[in-house]
Amino acid sequence: MPQVHHAGIDVSAKTLQVALARPGQSLQQGTFANTPLGHRTLLGWLTKGGSSVRVGLEATGLYSQRIAWALHGHRRLEVMVINPKAIKHYAQAHLQRAKTDPLDARLIADYIQRMPFQPWQPTDESSLHLQALTRRIGQLKRDLIAERCRLHAEGYRALPSDPITRDMQVHIRHLQRRIARLEEQAHALVEAPPLQMAYHRLLSIPGIGPTSAVRLLAELAPLPSDMKPPQWVAYAGLDPRPRQSGTSVDTPRPISKAGNKHLRTALYMPALVAVRHACHIQAFYDQRIAAGQKPKQALVAVMRKLLHAIWGVWTYDQDFDGEKFYQNAA
Repeated sequence: MPQVHHAGIDVSAKTLQVALARPGQSLQQGTFANTPLGHRTLLGWLTKGGSSVRVGLEATGLYSQRIAWALHGHRRLEVMVINPKAIKHYAQAHLQRAKTDPLDARLIADYIQRMPFQPWQPTDESSLHLQALTRRIGQLKRDLIAERCRLHAEGYRALPSDPITRDMQVHIRHLQRRIARLEEQAHALVEAPPLQMAYHRLLSIPGIGPTSAVRLLAELAPLPSDMKPPQWVAYAGLDPRPRQSGTSVDTPRPISKAGNKHLRTALYMPALVAVRHACHIQAFYDQRIAAGQKPKQALVAVMRKLLHAIWGVWTYDQDFDGEKFYQNAA
């Protein structure tokens, strides 16, 4: 049975710096283009001699997606996509002061040899397309708000310019049409398998309407199916961050915010609406206020609780039940 080798890849926009550790041999390093042709060349280099290789690389957004898919599709390769913070702290633990691409590749190769290996599982295409659509819609909506503010300010100019005003109005209408077109595509995705059932379960939760359901589904559907609610909370950056040291430091616990900002944003309005219009969620919010939390802290607690509720309706394939959310509602 062939031995398992280990490789670390430092990913950048144009290149892949690779360090390959073979048992009993000196470390091999190579540089490959971050292109489909470069990926095929890398796969051949890694599996030369029929060896099986465990490959680690950092999650670097869009730059690491295609190479992760290429590695996952090869029968002799296993890939692990690592949180960049884990690699950063691993380097600090090794007192590594220099930072270069070859050093980072070697560090990643060492990391996957010493730490538990967690194989990466790709997300289905529908979830990835939905996430790309909703994030693009968010970008265009921010552009729309900015252009409306500029149009408002133009109306107070001492000498208003009609050509500029008309140009802004045309731009606003153009943005609105683009947003509407993308929203239609996003809703078509969620009304078809495999996202349809999860979308309608979300709609059963008070405070979550069609727009919020699409945004939440886009951020939660790509997550591994074996994640638990506390992991969802940490992924959203809503987990408390205690700060205590002796008797001198004991501050209120803020949330970590070390997570998906898109998911936090998507949860905020549903939580705000739910505490006003859903009796069980409002009772939970009031209980947190009575326990001494400030309104903003209580609202964050509702956001965390909503994540647990979403996990529950998806896992058990049933609509929202307020009694399970909070039983002491009046």
